[in-house]
Amino acid sequence: MSKNRVFFPQEALDRWLGNGEVELSQGLLTIKTERRRFRLVEAVRVMAEVSGLPDPHEVMGKVKTVGFLSELGASLLGESMVIADNAYEVVPGWLGSPIGTFAEHRAEHAASPAPRASVPAGSDEELLASFLMRNL
Repeated sequence: MSKNRVFFPQEALDRWLGNGEVELSQGLLTIKTERRRFRLVEAVRVMAEVSGLPDPHEVMGKVKTVGFLSELGASLLGESMVIADNAYEVVPGWLGSPIGTFAEHRAEHAASPAPRASVPAGSDEELLASFLMRNL
């Protein structure tokens, strides 16, 4: 995966899909207004260790793919995760990696205006921040 990645909570994706703000097809998420695409991998954001034990796998406060957690022997159910004797509260979702560089994205869409006027962004982070500010 690329360095720039973003976590999309499942709840937010469901809302955006329902409102028609994003499209999801074959593991690719497209933010319609920005026409930016992300390759998705199932993941969780680990919020807290709730059993009171130390966190030997050092996953608390991080976003980890379901594949990585499966290798650790994790069991996931809804907003809960268990690894050995540890229990965690998690936020289910998806880890998104932008398709191409931001410069490539800008060049690809420079000739045609975006479907909805927005403040020009100078980076992937600014582009995503603009979308999130409008939609969260």
